[in-house]
Amino acid sequence: MPQLPPPEAEVDHARGRTRRKAGSVISLATALALALTGLLTGGADDADAETRAVPKHAVTGYWQNFNNGATVQKLGDVQDEYDIIAVSFADATGTPGELAFNLDSAGLGGYTVDQFKADIKAKQAAGKSVILSVGGEKGAVSVNDGASATAFADSAYKLMQEYGFDGVDIDLENGLNSTYMSQALKSLAGKAGSGFVLTMAPQTIDMQSTSNEYFKTALAVKDILTVVNMQYYNSGSMLGCDGKVYSQGSVDFLTALACIQLEGGLAPSQVGIGVPASAKAAGGGYVSPSVVNQALDCLAKGTSCGSFKPSKTYPDIRGAMTWSTNWDAADGSSWSKAVGPHVHGLP
Repeated sequence: MPQLPPPEAEVDHARGRTRRKAGSVISLATALALALTGLLTGGADDADAETRAVPKHAVTGYWQNFNNGATVQKLGDVQDEYDIIAVSFADATGTPGELAFNLDSAGLGGYTVDQFKADIKAKQAAGKSVILSVGGEKGAVSVNDGASATAFADSAYKLMQEYGFDGVDIDLENGLNSTYMSQALKSLAGKAGSGFVLTMAPQTIDMQSTSNEYFKTALAVKDILTVVNMQYYNSGSMLGCDGKVYSQGSVDFLTALACIQLEGGLAPSQVGIGVPASAKAAGGGYVSPSVVNQALDCLAKGTSCGSFKPSKTYPDIRGAMTWSTNWDAADGSSWSKAVGPHVHGLP
């Protein structure tokens, strides 16, 4: 995924809820009394967390914190079909592993931090998750030892508290260390508490084998992982789970590569299909929304398959992702209008 490329250089694009612990302990007798009077609801924060739980079938979209020729959006402008909104991107600091976030107010037409924070709350009130994406094509965040893992977890949690993010997305396209990234993510999840949303957006090469560092990371944090939305684009040809070679831009490419993750240890609910919102949003691999829907039907129901048909169905497959909500808007929101209702209508 690109950070700030010019429009003609578009090549790349980016998972449940933060539930805060109650600050006081009430006695069993008091709790029973409150429950009987209908006053004990689990706390406002817990209730909010439940309302914002990631749906069984979800659509993820990356929101661009920069202007690269796609439609400039405020977070509040993001189309309602998106269940998970990944804010792109966090910034690296001079400390290895440490994250910062800098809103591009100038590039976004004077969008202020206060407006941004208010829009996050409004999206969450509407049942959406808003997470911070780490990486992108030019992302330089490195977690390669214990100190950088600690810096990652501490700084990410600080940003979650400051802005209200529900979690993070790992979109590191320049390599990662599974041992220390897993350590960082588990530490962050422990700080955030139940409801933490964790998504990943590996490139196709990163998920060809369970021995790859990205795949190893996903499996190591499976207990806290919301969804892996692999980028089925800017890829070229890749092996499917049947050992055959498939070319990007086809329904078979989507289904045969998803099969590797589905049979490699991830739960179907942790697998999503990541695609560009338009031909302008990626250097290659764009498929029409109808092809995304065909792939989802093939995996979930065994229908609409191409030449590759999985040996079984995965009705709990999570859904789809796109880079980006901005490129979707630039194309009249045709992607989310077609894919959103289809994802939400899966069994």
